[in-house]
Amino acid sequence: MKFIATCPPGREGDAMLELEWAINARVRRTKWGGVLLGETNLERDEAVRKVREFETFSLQSFIPIDDVVDLEDLEEKVKEIRLPPGKSFAVRVKVRGAKVGEKSLERKLGGIIKAVNGNPVNLERPDVIIMVNVLGKKAGISVLRPEEIVKKEARD
Repeated sequence: MKFIATCPPGREGDAMLELEWAINARVRRTKWGGVLLGETNLERDEAVRKVREFETFSLQSFIPIDDVVDLEDLEEKVKEIRLPPGKSFAVRVKVRGAKVGEKSLERKLGGIIKAVNGNPVNLERPDVIIMVNVLGKKAGISVLRPEEIVKKEARD
């Protein structure tokens, strides 16, 4: 399972160690401070549970990634997303290193998903979150239940 993790800039080394210990992950830095990419052999639910339970000092977020695509292929790939019937959804986009507006991309991708699936949009309490992390010319796509996004407080 692939993932993206964040930490305070300058604390990447500590966060990498925490992820290695928590889920036996192979983690690498990106050119964006505080942004890490990694992979683990654990299943998604087990990795999320272990990261949530592991006492961390540097980690701020942990987000499983389902697929990585070239940015120019993002819209076509989003057309392949199939949501469970009747489940509400929201699209969340974080852009680093590309000249793409986050809110306009959220609206565009949300429109595609709505047209393909017909599911209702719920920006406040969605059943499913489609998370897109743009890193330069690549985009990581995640289709998640809200509880699969791990948020933590970095401590000194």
